Amino acid sequence: MGATETVRTPPVSRVLEAQSAGPTVPRMMLGAQLRRLREHQNISREVAGEAIRASQSKISRLEWGRHSFKMRDVADLLTLYGVTDEAERATLLALAEQSNTSGWWQPYNDVVPAWMQAYLGAEQAASVIRCFEPQAVPDLLQTPDYARAAIRLTHPGADSEEIDRRVTLRMKRRQTLHRQRGPQLWAVIDEAALRRPVGGSGTMRAQLQHLLEICQLPQVTVQIMSFLAGGHAAARGPVTIVRLPGGQLPDMVYLEQLASSLYPDKPAEIEYYWDVMNRLVVAAESPDATRTILQRILEET
Repeated sequence: MGATETVRTPPVSRVLEAQSAGPTVPRMMLGAQLRRLREHQNISREVAGEAIRASQSKISRLEWGRHSFKMRDVADLLTLYGVTDEAERATLLALAEQSNTSGWWQPYNDVVPAWMQAYLGAEQAASVIRCFEPQAVPDLLQTPDYARAAIRLTHPGADSEEIDRRVTLRMKRRQTLHRQRGPQLWAVIDEAALRRPVGGSGTMRAQLQHLLEICQLPQVTVQIMSFLAGGHAAARGPVTIVRLPGGQLPDMVYLEQLASSLYPDKPAEIEYYWDVMNRLVVAAESPDATRTILQRILEET
């Protein structure tokens, strides 16, 4: 039995509809299918790399959706993997073409580092976003004034025009929570992030009030990691997990650092971070307590 008879390309209509999310999801979907085809034929990454005049590390990046695709390379890989059905090839080549389109963030390319682009595409296409923030309010839940103050802290040399562009980009990202088919956001925020007066007391009070309002949305769940919880599973830094629609793609783990990010992508690593996130949810105060805690912090601010 041939590869094209047992390793079928999953439906891509949702992906092809979600062009506003940019090239990230098509790249991930095409890469995942190419990986399945390669593994079904028992072909090593080294052999696949030789077929497209590249290294095995490039094959790995392609299969995880971290690199753009050349149409010639995709065609050569499909031939190597025994994909002869014209409809199958046309579907995968169409994904390759879409994977090379510009991302929705292109107008802000000067303030979007390369290491963040994959996450921005996944964030806008997500069905579920789970995150933990120990030091700041999550980006998608920030007010413009809070965002401006936070961005100034991390980009002290930026002029006012650059700061404005970074704030505008962050506010555009926030709109995903209000789309008809937007993601379910489940955020755990450390109490320290809510008591640290970023931008001053007035900005912080407005931010807390915004959290009170937005956590009433059915698609938004906020939990607070109380000081009383003591140590916890993610004390060393923020964690974000993105689940994409359709059930065909692996979850994306995104670990943002000061000037870079990590995307752990091995199945065991993804499972580990899900375990971390689940333990955080158990350790944090319940969602039902969030309003009461926010009101108390607001009164004390």
